[in-house]
Order: sequence, then C-alpha cells, then structure tokens
Amino acid sequence: MKAAVIRFPGSNCDQDCFIALSEVLGVETHYVWHKETSLDAFDLIVLPGGFSYGDYLRCGAIARFSPVMQSVVDAAKQGKAVLGICNGFQILCEAHLLPGTLVRNQSLHFICEHRRLRVENIDTPWTCATWTGTLLNIPIAHGEGCYVADDATLLELNAHRQILLRYTDENGAATAAANPNGSAQNIAGICNRARNVFGLMPHPERACDPRLGSTDGKVIFESILATLGARKAA
Repeated sequence: MKAAVIRFPGSNCDQDCFIALSEVLGVETHYVWHKETSLDAFDLIVLPGGFSYGDYLRCGAIARFSPVMQSVVDAAKQGKAVLGICNGFQILCEAHLLPGTLVRNQSLHFICEHRRLRVENIDTPWTCATWTGTLLNIPIAHGEGCYVADDATLLELNAHRQILLRYTDENGAATAAANPNGSAQNIAGICNRARNVFGLMPHPERACDPRLGSTDGKVIFESILATLGARKAA
C-alpha cells in the first residue's frame, strides 16, 4: 500500500502527514510535487494543510489549477481514496470534489487549539474504526475554516449522511458555543456521495502521538488503511 502527500508551494503540514503515515502507521509514503501529473502508483492521496500559493484570491483557489489536481480529480472519479486536511479541504471544495466552500472564521481570528469532534457516521472508509457518537480530541489551526453551503446542499449532506464530523462541547452537544468558526450546522468534515473523498478542517495528523496531547486522529487513518487493506486482500 502506498500513500502520496501532495506538496504545493506554501504547504506546511506535509511533513506532519508524512510522519503520521510513515512512522506512526507504517505506510510507504511519498511526497508528490504539485507539478507532477500522475498518481497511478498510489492507493491513498493526501492534500495537507498550509497556505497553498499563499492563499491568494481564496484559500485553495490557485492550487485547484495545479497540474497534479487533474490527476487528483481523475483518481477520485476512479474511486481512489482522497483526503483533504484544512487547506486540503479548501482545495477539494475549490476543485468541486466536495460541495460547499470554506470562508473566513466568524471571529475574524486565526484559531489554533484542540477541539472536540463528534463522529456522525461510521459507515464510511474514513470512520469505520470507531463508533457513531464517539468524541475525538483533535486540534484545529485555521483562519478560514467556516464551512458554508446553500440550504439544498446542506439538506443533501444530511440526507445522504455525508457529514462525518461535527464540532461539539466536551459532552457531545453541537452548540453554537462549541462551534469555533461559525460553520453551518457545526460541520467539521464531510465526504462525497461515493464516500472515497473526505475533507476536514481539524488536523488528525497532529493527533497521532501522545506527546502532542492526543492520539484520537489515528482513527481516521486506521479506518481508511483498514478499508484499503481489505480491498487489496479481496
């Protein structure tokens, strides 16, 4: 099994993702520069956090046109696993691999802190190693993490159970006070209808080692790796 971590100019969480996958989880992992045009060799494709192209225009708006993104789109259409974290989530939305968009935090401040997330659906490759309602302690670090979508899109996301994570308080209640950025319906992460593309603003790669304050992020990676392993075995 092989994982690709895409590197855009301005990516700054690529090494975090690389270490989480290769050293913590033991996956053969490679960096892929944004000018590459093939991802055929990889089973898992990760778009990491950071500030691709300096976040000029909009977060992810320029990265969406990188040469590698056509291969990411093609891979997603073929059913390959594609994970977008923070800026990666923003890029996936700009590339229309996920619906909605990410805008400036309602507080207008950059937020960097651990947050509670509630797992909403375990019938996906990204959450199958946990339980519905499980609370995860995973850090966020963003200035433009407010997820917005029109009413019809939000209805579809709920109807098809594509909302995988919501911000909650320590008791699991998705309250306004527990919403760090003003995201619609406390949304922290969503997947596409086919379940193979997942985007989230929190950083699971920064919650894979107890020295970082939490290992709850490992469940995201363990879920997809177990799914991919089962597919290969079959």
